Amino acid sequence: IQTASASDPNLDFSKLAPLLGGRDAAMVASPDGTVLFSHNPDKERIPASTMKLLTALAAFHYLTTDFRFTTEFFTDNQANLKIKGQGDPLLISEVVSDISSDLAIELKGSGRRLNHLFLDNTFFAAPITVPGVSGSAEPYDAPIGALCVNFNTVNFKMVNGAFVSAEPQTPLLPMVLPGIRATGLNKGRITLSHEQDEITYYSGRLFQYFLKEAGFEFSGRVDIEPVSPDDQSVLAYHSRFTLDQIVARMLEYSNNVIANQVFITMGVQQYGAPGTLEKGVRAAQDYAKNELGLDKVVIAEGSGISRANRISARDMLTVLDAFAPHHTLMKRNNRLFYKTGHLRGIRTQVGFYENPEKGLYPYVIFLNTPGKSAHPLVRELVRALGDAD
Repeated sequence: IQTASASDPNLDFSKLAPLLGGRDAAMVASPDGTVLFSHNPDKERIPASTMKLLTALAAFHYLTTDFRFTTEFFTDNQANLKIKGQGDPLLISEVVSDISSDLAIELKGSGRRLNHLFLDNTFFAAPITVPGVSGSAEPYDAPIGALCVNFNTVNFKMVNGAFVSAEPQTPLLPMVLPGIRATGLNKGRITLSHEQDEITYYSGRLFQYFLKEAGFEFSGRVDIEPVSPDDQSVLAYHSRFTLDQIVARMLEYSNNVIANQVFITMGVQQYGAPGTLEKGVRAAQDYAKNELGLDKVVIAEGSGISRANRISARDMLTVLDAFAPHHTLMKRNNRLFYKTGHLRGIRTQVGFYENPEKGLYPYVIFLNTPGKSAHPLVRELVRALGDAD
């Protein structure tokens, strides 16, 4: 980032300053990196979900953009099927159904008559406690795990006095009904559970449902047991989604589960299994310092849900500069490519204003003053940058 210059003499940001308080920070730069506007540029602020951009960059560095998550399937000499999860954040119902169909092809004839279904979740240490995640039923508080499905959430509604799935592709399994009733809601998407074993069991039950749909028979139980070296591999499912496609979904829906599944996985890539929060933090901090030159960023987890995360507006501009080649993965509104963040008393937005001829103008808005909204600042920013056309 360079110091201010007269490279865009027609731009007027004078109306931005009155919208900012002493606890807030903001910066705007030109496509060549010249700082056009700054307010508290070097004070570390809470970034909320805009932290996901740094997580994405670190993941691209350690895993590459075309990385695909893998889930492995094994059988043993007791006719048991074993599933080893490796952190795939997009094991959604449609994917589980397709995997079940693939297994039906691999295990023909008598191979479809199985005993127990065993689940191996040892790729991540358990439990992983993400700072900032509470025990609420809100989807943004959903936990993570090596083997989990549908973002560890359940989407339901009530029809004729009975709870049913709100998604035609997903069955409403009996094991989720107590949790639904406990909310007192008639419809909604809620966190499945905060118990690691329960989210693993749910994953197994959903796989069992679709495996039965694909023609498998099970005579035993669903249980948690690690894969043995003597087990025979029958299928390695490589995700249909590359990492850049996963990041696009993470940013579009601001999905905290996706962010921290990716965060833990890059820690595994760098420091080995099992995945832990500490390894993810170490990998992200090392990337920020060694690749971006940022040694003051405080990283507590990868989604931005923790209020312990800290980054300055100037350092976030550096993150945006590195993210510019991937800016089309962000949400778009006309000429704005952006990522927002929301926590209690915190409103943030970072991104780019695209000028078709001059390029991308990166901007950072960190409002850490309760009650403030980013919308007036963004409107004024767009008005000012429109003068560069």
